[in-house]
Amino acid sequence: MNAEAIKKDFPILGISANSRRLVYLDSAATTQKPVSVINAVVGYYETTNANVHRSAHFLAQRATEAHEDARKKVAGFIGAEDEREIIFVRNATEAINLASYSWGRSNLHSGDEVLLSSMEHHSNLVPWQAFRKRGVKIRFVKIGCDYSFDYSDFDSKIGKKTKLVAITHKSNVLGTTADIKRISKTAHEFGAAVLVDGAQSAPSMPVRVSSLGCDFFAFSGHKMLGPMGIGALYAKAEILESMPPFLYGGDMISSVSLAGAKWNGIPHKFEAGTPDVAGAVGLDAAMDYLKGKCGGMEKIRSDMAALTGYAMGELSNYPFVSVYGSKNASKRPGVIPFTVAGVHPHDVSEILDGEGVAIRTGYHCAQPLVEKIAGGPVCRASLYVYNTREDVDALCAGVEKTAKTFGVK
Repeated sequence: MNAEAIKKDFPILGISANSRRLVYLDSAATTQKPVSVINAVVGYYETTNANVHRSAHFLAQRATEAHEDARKKVAGFIGAEDEREIIFVRNATEAINLASYSWGRSNLHSGDEVLLSSMEHHSNLVPWQAFRKRGVKIRFVKIGCDYSFDYSDFDSKIGKKTKLVAITHKSNVLGTTADIKRISKTAHEFGAAVLVDGAQSAPSMPVRVSSLGCDFFAFSGHKMLGPMGIGALYAKAEILESMPPFLYGGDMISSVSLAGAKWNGIPHKFEAGTPDVAGAVGLDAAMDYLKGKCGGMEKIRSDMAALTGYAMGELSNYPFVSVYGSKNASKRPGVIPFTVAGVHPHDVSEILDGEGVAIRTGYHCAQPLVEKIAGGPVCRASLYVYNTREDVDALCAGVEKTAKTFGVK
């Protein structure tokens, strides 16, 4: 991947930050947008803007076509067999909450168990914790000493009472990638459904939900070069058919009388109100960019692993830096959590920011995991398609300046 050429497609990466070249290393939180995505969104508002599914006029037909074409593109991108299995939402958080509210309230009862991992983002933890009030037991699969998903612990904890396995595909802190195909096979043998938080995997590796075998898959557009405010929930058609609506209002109904209402078919049953059509159009353009200019998801995974390996190697030169996660870069592409001995992560971030380097610090919405591995907040540098070795070198120079500033040796 020619990251330098790719970088030129991102206007924001040409600005300066604190009179320095901007080095953006916070893509696990949100990615920047190429010109093609920005133009797609602007072009929609300039030439197409109208409400979808509701009018016969030219603009409405054009907007509806753009919206549904984006749905088809998403289905193809993640390997769904039926575009009706794609529900547009704001982000992965909303997708998981939709599944929790609609499927969970209908299927999780007192005495049932939900199995999570100890690596979960709060968005795939808190919605399920709420079911404890119903008498549902929440159990957690441990991570191994090598920061991997502990399959032996998983096998020992899943059982006849397990009704749902909700697992992150790729940890937003460690980069650890779970074997969803294996997890789904075991879960289904016990009659449990499988929900996958794909917020970090969909942007960074090939995803084929049909081969993964999961029942739900959630992801966000803003983490894969798309606009903020658009994401998707994939769910098997037969499951969606059985689920009650999540929101009520326009477009999710087929007919209404003063006595009641009948619901629309899937996926529209779950898309009440005016959707973010421009966001869907932007996501469509983002998927094209990833597959085209970036060379496809397998190349992105390979190149991110190589750049992550370089970054880990460079950071290992500093004895005062602790890097968390697998030592094998291919198992954690793009995500590097670290601390500088004796320096609070927020102070590290402040000095890096002064050098134009943007990272994230804190618990990264995975507080139980971060407290377990580091005992407190950590820094996180996250790489993506527009990052280069020069960006990594700028990070290391900032870390070295941090150490000198605080007298760390």
